[in-house]
Order: sequence, then structure tokens, then C-alpha cells
Amino acid sequence: MHNFKELKVWKAGIEVTKLTYQLTRNFPAEERYGLTSQMTRAAVSIPSNIAEGCGRKSNKELHQFLNISLGSAFELETQSIIAKEFDFLSADQLAQITQLITEIQKMIYGLQKSLKL
Repeated sequence: MHNFKELKVWKAGIEVTKLTYQLTRNFPAEERYGLTSQMTRAAVSIPSNIAEGCGRKSNKELHQFLNISLGSAFELETQSIIAKEFDFLSADQLAQITQLITEIQKMIYGLQKSLKL
């Protein structure tokens, strides 16, 4: 087992989740159950799956949960691009969240490579 609260990637996942909630707060009300919900769920999934994987018994299981977390990061990146296309996000906001997501993606890849399977 790993202490997820000490992992930089988990902390970055918390930060991207907070940023996602801040950014989607200004989306149109009719998106509450659409893009807003999709984005916040994807964001929450990133650190949640890292934490769940850390609680598992083997590095193989952790690796799988990191894969799920990585998928959520790519999902959030795509949804952020879509939000920008609909003018729900500015170019600066998109750049801000994309930079953080890209860092998380790289950290997840690095953590996966460091696991001895």
C-alpha cells in the first residue's frame, strides 16, 4: 500500500478538481447536468482513482487504477476543449487547466513506469 496523500500527482489531482469546480461555476445553468457534471465527475475521478489504487494490495492493481485516472485526465482535457468551443471557457482558462492536466498525465505515466510489476 502507498500513502496517496504524499503523492504529488494526487495533490495535483485535488488542485485540478478545485480549478474545475471554480471554472464550471460560471457555465450556463442548462449545462448543470451536461458538460458541468461531466467535467466535475472526470476531475474528481483523477485523484479518487489514484487513492483507490494506493489502497490496493498490489502494484498491478495500482497500475490499473492509474490507467483509469489517466483516462479521466484525457476525458477532462477533451471536455475543457469542448467548453472553450462553446465559449464557456476563455483561451486563458483553457490554457490554465490544460497545463495542469498535462502535468498530471506526465506524473501518472512516470508513476506507472516506476512500479515494479
